[in-house]
Amino acid sequence: MKLLLKEDVDGLGFCGDEVEVKDGYGRNFLIPKGKALLATPNNLKAFNHQKLVVQSKVKKVIASVQTIADEIAKVTCTVKKKVGDTGKMFGSVTAQEIADLLKGQGVDIDRRKIQIAEPIKKAGEYKIPVKLHSEVTAEIKLVVEAEQVVAEPSEPATKEVEQEGEAEV
Repeated sequence: MKLLLKEDVDGLGFCGDEVEVKDGYGRNFLIPKGKALLATPNNLKAFNHQKLVVQSKVKKVIASVQTIADEIAKVTCTVKKKVGDTGKMFGSVTAQEIADLLKGQGVDIDRRKIQIAEPIKKAGEYKIPVKLHSEVTAEIKLVVEAEQVVAEPSEPATKEVEQEGEAEV
């Protein structure tokens, strides 16, 4: 029995493939589950037409996503984070912070599309991939600058406590 697959089937083929299967497998499993249909000339013609329509829609989506990727490539994001004496950053730069920085520069992107491989915990320059579509990936240039934390002397606070204690006596 010749069938036209409507979706990927493990061990058999991919969507759009014309496959030869045993009658029972096709009649009792593939067709009732909606995974395939008979490979008649009318079904082949209709399937090919749907395939062309879907491909044209995908091309339009890719073109629009590519324009967003070009905008992202032009943008440079700068973040200032507090850094301790040893040069280690307090916390890390998150995808949400990067998305907010991009939004501030006119590019609106969902934070889940920003792919940070490892937490950014040091000052420096990074290239962060953004997966906009399965075929389109852009890179954000991120500059992390260090802001030194100045430790305030703790002596004035202890003098105040001592003065309060003397006043109570």
